[in-house]
Amino acid sequence: MKWRVILEIDPETKDWSAWCPELPGCVSAGETEEEALENIREAIELYLEPDPIELKSGAILREILVG
Repeated sequence: MKWRVILEIDPETKDWSAWCPELPGCVSAGETEEEALENIREAIELYLEPDPIELKSGAILREILVG
C-alpha cells in the first residue's frame, strides 16, 4: 500500500518530523530525513496492525475487503 507522508524539518533542532495525514495520530521523527521515513514506515505498520478483540458470548466476527 502507498501512504502519503509529510516531512518537516525543525529549524532549531534540525530533526525531521513525519506524519501520515490519512492516519490520525500516526507520527514519528528522526535525526535525518531517511531515519524519519524509516520510523514513519514502522509507525504506519504498527498503526494498521489489528488489536486483539475479546468477543462477548454470541458475537460474530467477520472480515470485509474495502477498495
